[in-house]
Amino acid sequence: MTWSLRSSLLVAVSAFIVISPATSQPALQVVQIGTIPNGFTAPPRGWNSFGIQANPATTPGFSFNQTGVTSQCDVLAQNTALKGAGYVYCSLDSGWSVGGNGDEYGRIIYDSSIFDIPSLADHLHGEGLLLGIYIVPGAFIADEAKTILGTDVTIGSVCSGDNGLARCNFDYSQPAVQEWHNSVVNQFASWGVDFIKLDYVTPGSPSNGANLPPDSSGEVIAYHRAIAQSGREMRLDISWKLDRSQEYFDIWESNADSMRTDQDINNGGQSTFVTWDTFQRAIENYRQYITTVMQYNTTLTIYPDMDNLFVGNPASVSGVTDNERQTIMTHWIGAAANLILGSDLTNLNNFGLNLLTNANAMAVASFTARHPMQPRNPGTGNNSSQQLQAWIAGPDASGTAVVVITNYGPDQGQGGYGTSLPGMQTVNVSWDDLGISGTFNVRDVWAGEDMGSEDSGLSVQLAEGQSVLYELTP
Repeated sequence: MTWSLRSSLLVAVSAFIVISPATSQPALQVVQIGTIPNGFTAPPRGWNSFGIQANPATTPGFSFNQTGVTSQCDVLAQNTALKGAGYVYCSLDSGWSVGGNGDEYGRIIYDSSIFDIPSLADHLHGEGLLLGIYIVPGAFIADEAKTILGTDVTIGSVCSGDNGLARCNFDYSQPAVQEWHNSVVNQFASWGVDFIKLDYVTPGSPSNGANLPPDSSGEVIAYHRAIAQSGREMRLDISWKLDRSQEYFDIWESNADSMRTDQDINNGGQSTFVTWDTFQRAIENYRQYITTVMQYNTTLTIYPDMDNLFVGNPASVSGVTDNERQTIMTHWIGAAANLILGSDLTNLNNFGLNLLTNANAMAVASFTARHPMQPRNPGTGNNSSQQLQAWIAGPDASGTAVVVITNYGPDQGQGGYGTSLPGMQTVNVSWDDLGISGTFNVRDVWAGEDMGSEDSGLSVQLAEGQSVLYELTP
């Protein structure tokens, strides 16, 4: 990256910032995120097992069991940079629990042949880490004759059908259904669980290969209520590519702490974790998400889950170049997305570790946790999909803002913009485009360099897949 107009940077002081400049560009509506339903004020950071489970060739020798998971998550505790940056969640994905039945009350139980969840929780908590688990909607069909704990109601009297996951579909109008969820979450709490990922939620979860009911939003409400009555602090993450209509978004952001905006991004079954075309899709889905939900309310109460981060390992394992790894991290930070790693933690390289723990970038992440980024097209200030794109987070009350400028490279089929501009590109972004005015001190976050002050805009040269992350202060 070079600044083609660097010599024109002016040293000046701005008295104030005008968020709605008097130009033809649309006015900027600043998006904020408030306290989320279970009381948290930032998205989670940690590690999840799914990427390695789905891409075993990336991590030779890993087995999905207590020993394998502990070998990964111990890195979070032993690496002072990761732990200091707040990567504390160790989250198990599908496969930790018995797949066909629950206990005598139909509650979810762990597969004791591979996990002892209470002892795993004790181990993690002793290291200052937190435990996450994975669940799907419904109770087991095989448990329909069992009685819900604390009631005389059988599961089968309030749960029927087959959702394709060996489970029945609850009738959420029945009070005993909440009692079942309470009993499940209370058992999780007794084990020491700190994070619940609820998958296969509808409307959403497209191309799921199951037989899901059209609307399982009641499951999200029931788990939220169960967490509230459990007496234990837990996060609730819901998945995947959930309906963004106001009717359902109101439910999601009133009950869940984060929601998946896309399908899985990992390169399933391959020797690398991700491909660039899938990242282009993930960003297009975030763009659609943020531009849709900010129309309902510019103060949100949920974080986007853009799927796991696969930026920690060398490019040969991650599947994307170093420039692209940095661009992925930049966008997850800018979006205030969950920073849950899918990488092999035993094979982090220095570049990847810096991406995950860079103090300047983590400070920006704290900022975007309150002010997530939104797109502003260079030249127009609109919010459509573009190969050469700009994003702004904030400004906050002090006038500070964060700006991301990117060249996503030619659309590989899922980027939404359809252009194929090759090689290095110059991207000019004016303050009018971003919806701000005034003079700002500009800091390159990743380089840790102060770039001087600017009173009209920015011009950068970016290769395919390259981006810049700037902090603007008045």
